[in-house]
Parts: sequence; C-alpha cells; structure tokens
Amino acid sequence: MNRRELIRAVAAHTAEDAKHVESVLSGVTDVITAVVSKGEAVTIQGFAKFAKVERAARMGRNPRTGEAIRIKASKRVRVSPMKAFKDTVMSPSQAPRLASGVYPTSPELLAKQAAGRRAATSAAKAPTGTKKATGKKAAAKKAPAKRAATTKAAKRTVAAKRTVTAKRAATTKAAKRTVAAKRTVAAKRTVAAKRTVAAKRTVAAKRTVAAKRTVAAKRTARR
Repeated sequence: MNRRELIRAVAAHTAEDAKHVESVLSGVTDVITAVVSKGEAVTIQGFAKFAKVERAARMGRNPRTGEAIRIKASKRVRVSPMKAFKDTVMSPSQAPRLASGVYPTSPELLAKQAAGRRAATSAAKAPTGTKKATGKKAAAKKAPAKRAATTKAAKRTVAAKRTVTAKRAATTKAAKRTVAAKRTVAAKRTVAAKRTVAAKRTVAAKRTVAAKRTVAAKRTARR
C-alpha cells in the first residue's frame, strides 16, 4: 500500500473527505519528523515509537578477519513497534475489522460517502438560510413601521411650526391694530384739541372786537 492508497482507505474507513485525510496525514508526518529531528522521541500508544538514536564511538571486530576495529560515533532513526501492535499483527483475528470497500478501496463507496456529506451540509445550511430570510422579513417589516413613525413625527413638527407661525402672525396683526387704534385716538384727541384752541381763539377774538367797539362807542358818546 502506497501513500495514495493509504489516504483513500482511511477516507473510506472514516467516511471523511480524502483531501481532509491527506491534510491530516501530512500534518502528522510533519510533526513527528520535526520533533524526532530535535532528538525527542514520539510514542503513539499501541502503534510505534519514533526516536533518533546516537551511538558513541566504540571498538568492534571485523566479522571476516576477527581483527579489532574502531567504529565511529553515529546517529540513526529507530522505529520500534509497540507490543500491542506486534501482538495484533501476529494474531490477525485480533486486527480491526474493515468494512467492505475500505481496502481495496471501492470508488462507489467513496462516491456514496461524498453524496452523504453533501446532503448533510445542505440540511445544516437550510435552517440557517430560513432564519436569515425570517430576519430579513422582520427587518423589512420594521423598516416601513420606522418610516411611518418618522413621517408622522415630521408631519407633527410641520404642524407645530405652522401653528407657531399662525400665532405669531395673529399676535403681529393684533399689535398692529392696537397701534392703529392708539394712533386714531391720538389723532382724534389732537383734532379735538386744535378745535378747542381755535374755538377759544375765536371767542377771544370776538370778545376783543366787542370790547373795542364798546370803547369806541363810549368815546363817541362822551364827545
């Protein structure tokens, strides 16, 4: 089994998308490689242990000649299967059971699983869409109500302004009428005063003329 076959088999076994499985597998191998390269072992319980082993320089013997030789220090990678993994592999009856079509992987099984995931996604999105539509309808209903309230408030404001303007106009007219009435009264009083003065002057003039005539008559009588 190569990498591609492994990904397809895992996807069929877990009913996940092959791309998702490939992404997870790449992430697992990247993390294990990075950690082991730093000298720290990675142990997956029930599967295997990955470690970098450093061997110091030592003395050994040439297997052909039996001559003593010096072996240099070295580093190597050790992958050690865990006991549970070894026991399971050695006893196939204890191995996990794979469903039909997992391996060898059946394209029909992958297609069926993909259709199921699409259906589940559509079902999950449907209520959300309904809620959004309901929210939009509610917002649409609220909008006319807000506009109506705004229009009524605007009309009330205009009516109030017109009432204030009308009151000011009425007050101005009343003030003008009062001023005109005061002016008329003053004019009448002025005319009456002038007539009174003229009458007094006429009476005084008449009296003066009568007095002069009387004086003249007396003088004539004396003579």
